Amino acid sequence: MRLLDAAAVRAALPWPALVEALRAMFREGCAAPLRHAHPIPQPDGPEATLLLMPAWQEAGAARFSGVKIVHVVPGNRDKGLPAVSAVYLLSDAATGQPIAMLDGAELTDRRTAAASVLAGTYLARPDSRTLLVCGTGRIGRALAEAWSAGLGIEDAMIWGRNAEHAATLASELVAHGVNARAVTDLEAAARQADIISCATLATAPLIRGAWVRPGTHIDLVGAFRKDMRETDGALVARATVFVDTMAGGMAEGGDIVQAIVEGAIDASHVRGDLHALARGEAKGRTSADEITLFKSVGAALEDLAAAILAQRSTRIARSLID
Repeated sequence: MRLLDAAAVRAALPWPALVEALRAMFREGCAAPLRHAHPIPQPDGPEATLLLMPAWQEAGAARFSGVKIVHVVPGNRDKGLPAVSAVYLLSDAATGQPIAMLDGAELTDRRTAAASVLAGTYLARPDSRTLLVCGTGRIGRALAEAWSAGLGIEDAMIWGRNAEHAATLASELVAHGVNARAVTDLEAAARQADIISCATLATAPLIRGAWVRPGTHIDLVGAFRKDMRETDGALVARATVFVDTMAGGMAEGGDIVQAIVEGAIDASHVRGDLHALARGEAKGRTSADEITLFKSVGAALEDLAAAILAQRSTRIARSLID
């Protein structure tokens, strides 16, 4: 069984190839039950969450299965530790034999950002050049990198509740070739962004519908529970809304669930998911002035697609060396 650490996973999952691997998996489909979520009380901070995410292919000559075990511990930021820790086990679906164990945090960061960019290929304006990333954690970094590589972003604004963290992330992104800068005025930044990408653990709206100009694409990644949200109901109501999966988005997407409860929208306001977009069953953006919104809560399908790509990329690279 291969062991792929964070550096190996990163090298095996370049953004363009990963976006296309996700597109193919959403088009073809796989079995991916709604993830298990279990609260874990913490004696010295906010409640943690244990997530179990299985998936398996049901057709094809070479079939894979996999499961990711994730701990989300918000209080870790105060301890200088990542908020998300995870491992992924990839196996042969026919025999059950383990094939690879991958660093799940890096896998999660990259597949999450790639899913956002995949949605953006259908929903964002092709001429989008200005990005606002809300959130200074690992996924915020991945989103800035992925959007810059996938849609040719020329100006990446980074906002966080901690201005020092935002400045640090912007500097690190610049060092890796991303034209990034920290901002402190969230409303002003939102009003000028072509794409607003949020990856926070917010439980109250950060982005207001009144701030967003026509033609903007909203990418919501952080609120993965019903009691979390990054936008207000007014913004959801203004937008053409898609989710990563209908089952996950409607059950766990706090921005969607709370907008429905408030009466800002009803369930029919959600036009479809990445399956429908990848298969051509739903239209994405239809006009330059349309506000579009993608709500991601994460899907085991994405992990499986990324793990398969990483395993194959690593196998090819080793065969070339040998």
